[in-house]
Amino acid sequence: MLPYISLWRAAVLLIACVPLAYYVAATLAAVQFFSRERKKTLGSYTPPVSVLKPVRGVDFASYENFKSFCLQNYPEYEILFCVNDLDDAAVPLIRTLAEEFPQRSIRLLSNAAQIGSNRKVNNMALLAREAKYELLVQSDGDVRVGANYLREVAARFEQVETGVVSCFYRGVTQKNVWAEMEALGVATDFSAGVLVAAWMEGVTFALGASAATTKMWLHKIGGYETLANVLADDYEIGNRVAKAGGRVMLSREVVETMYPALTFGKFWQHQMRWARTVRLCRPASYVGLLFTHGLPFAITGAVATRSAAGALLFMAAYVVLRLTMARTAGVWGLRDETARRKWWMLPLRDLLQFAVWVGSFFSDRIVWGDAEFKLSKNGEMVAIRNANAEKSAEKPLRTG
Repeated sequence: MLPYISLWRAAVLLIACVPLAYYVAATLAAVQFFSRERKKTLGSYTPPVSVLKPVRGVDFASYENFKSFCLQNYPEYEILFCVNDLDDAAVPLIRTLAEEFPQRSIRLLSNAAQIGSNRKVNNMALLAREAKYELLVQSDGDVRVGANYLREVAARFEQVETGVVSCFYRGVTQKNVWAEMEALGVATDFSAGVLVAAWMEGVTFALGASAATTKMWLHKIGGYETLANVLADDYEIGNRVAKAGGRVMLSREVVETMYPALTFGKFWQHQMRWARTVRLCRPASYVGLLFTHGLPFAITGAVATRSAAGALLFMAAYVVLRLTMARTAGVWGLRDETARRKWWMLPLRDLLQFAVWVGSFFSDRIVWGDAEFKLSKNGEMVAIRNANAEKSAEKPLRTG
């Protein structure tokens, strides 16, 4: 019996080391990507661009976010905003923006036809139809960009095989522990996973904060209309373009997303929505995410060693390698302030994220805004509850 017990313990100890190896791989992937990209010079390819911005409501920094798109170091582009209806709180800000920057081509659209359950994609379909230019750069309403953002993204399309270009993102948070926890996860977990995927197998998906494609590639995958019922439209647009033969790329340009103050309940809803979406989009990969959760495995390994020295070694390895990955990907790579200032929250973040991973298997329901949906196996959303009934589709309205 004793050899079997020893073999079992050896297997447990070996498995407990897997997340530590992942931390090393993610650190190396971050060094490889950002070192290579930062050596490149800014591209000179600047085709005209249509910036597509579906917007719903405002947050603590909406005007500055919108304004950043008007300050681009770029020769020719238009900005198209779309809201669900003209009573949206963002409308006065957009109109003020058009007055402040009369030299920019800014248009406001509303009342997109409800072709599916994803209201953002409904708006994107309208924006794409109204866009004047071939190159489409979409971003969420809570995104802020630097002055060279469009130059960085557009330059990749000089290569004819480029189908989608998306950007990493870092958080700008209000002073709130759960907002900081979300930003910390994006900078030190999500980005690390994307970097490892890019290093090991290449990118076959897009990141949601900012993604660029062309009308040609959109046409090849059936347009936004084919994405109108899926939650992970960002993932799908990259994945479908990749399957159609296009190259999906990551830009070195990092954009910023806003994380307003929220309660633990809202934090948990957001994390579950993301986790269940990934589980349905990439089921095998999601199961594999189990081996990226270093803290529970380190604790298991520490117990299995049956010695104080072994336990100390496991826990020290977790702390050192986890912090190294977080600082390399989040602080050095993304230059994320939350990762730099709140690194000490990582163990709590890791425990919560493991709980989210486990909890994501117990239901296919998510809450998004004021609505509740059930996710199908192919990632489509079926509405269950909607506190505010959608207005009936009307003819698109435009200003500007």
